[in-house]
Amino acid sequence: MRRTVADHQQAVENLLGQCWANTPGGRVAGAALASEQLPLNQSVGRVLAVDLMAPIDLPPFANSQMDGYAIWSDPNQPHGVDLPKSTAYRVVGTIPAGSVPEALLEGMAAPIMTGAMVPSGANAVIAIEDAVPDHFGAPGDTVALPPTAAGSFVREQGSDVRRGEMILTAGTLLNAAHLGLAAGLGFTQLPVKAKPRVLLLTTGDEVLSPGDPQTACGLPVGMIFDANETLLRTSLEAAGMNVVRSLIVKDDPGALLDLLDQFVGVSARGDTAEPRCELIISVGGISAGAFEVVKQALTQAKDHAQVDFGHVAMQPGGPQAAGTYRGIPFLGFPGNPVSAFVSFEVFLRPALSTLIGAPAKRQRVVATLEHAMSSPAGKLQIRRGIYSGPEYESAASVREIGGPQSHLLGALAQANALITIPAGVTELQAGAKVEVLLL
Repeated sequence: MRRTVADHQQAVENLLGQCWANTPGGRVAGAALASEQLPLNQSVGRVLAVDLMAPIDLPPFANSQMDGYAIWSDPNQPHGVDLPKSTAYRVVGTIPAGSVPEALLEGMAAPIMTGAMVPSGANAVIAIEDAVPDHFGAPGDTVALPPTAAGSFVREQGSDVRRGEMILTAGTLLNAAHLGLAAGLGFTQLPVKAKPRVLLLTTGDEVLSPGDPQTACGLPVGMIFDANETLLRTSLEAAGMNVVRSLIVKDDPGALLDLLDQFVGVSARGDTAEPRCELIISVGGISAGAFEVVKQALTQAKDHAQVDFGHVAMQPGGPQAAGTYRGIPFLGFPGNPVSAFVSFEVFLRPALSTLIGAPAKRQRVVATLEHAMSSPAGKLQIRRGIYSGPEYESAASVREIGGPQSHLLGALAQANALITIPAGVTELQAGAKVEVLLL
């Protein structure tokens, strides 16, 4: 498998879409996950599963936009006619918010509070500060009010949303404003797409989890702490995935296949059940070394595994694997942490955005390079960068942090952007324009 970055992006999207369209059990159909009902306060960042219709008008009744006097104003009053500077009205009972007022007779003015229902017989509100006197009178008092147009300071019923109107479409990535609208219409919960379940495996005999008992007296010589599990698990979960398990797998092909079977619904006796995941991601073990456990295991299991191993014209993240294991989509990322992270950002995250509607797509911007850079020919380069947004009289700029090496976690931790250098570009001068992916 030798692909351009664009080809592999499309291959990953097609793989997920096709596999999920054929997934048994109804959790996934046509890359649209089954839905679940969630309370509003748990729905932010989730994807709406159905079109949402307004069950009521919003506002549900005509109400006052401010504290003032509700009156009747003749809607047929012609424009340009000389009107008296004010008209005397007799004050009636006050209308507080939450009450149902009596009808208002012509020549009367009802003190009305912000949000209170406008009574029948009234079609305008005059702010209290425009009244003479400019404070609320008692019933039977007289108040002088200036002329005003019909509809002034009245929020008409349904002026925001009409009953039966589609307010949110299926596939909407829900934010606070969407949920506030749903609450204002009386919803307590919403149907949202279920999160895809992911099995995440990091590989290598040299890899230990932070906190492993073997590290009680310090990290053993020749061993490394596993950064990939935390780096990718948090990335996946932030992107709306459900990581059902994240495990370290030693360089034992048989043990890897046994583990995979547990999660794709095959027992040691060969019995089948519903898969426990919709996606398998492995990290490491896919390149050209002598102990590439993922490649060895899936090659052995060729009756159940259809996985392509090869390189994509990208650095870091060149080695890639993509295919299926017992019908479940399988993605293999390289083992260096930055390579694995870049693979997720470039290949999996965009596919999820397209197929499911979450996560939101990363923003791509153009920035001025603060220094010269070189890049090897023939590969898209992804470099960690620190991006400075445009300020007064200065354009957006970016500078590289760390070098091109794929093990530099310290540089990744400081970066807020990824700088992309096209495959055909080998030299860039300070001041050159580059595309930047904001993290």
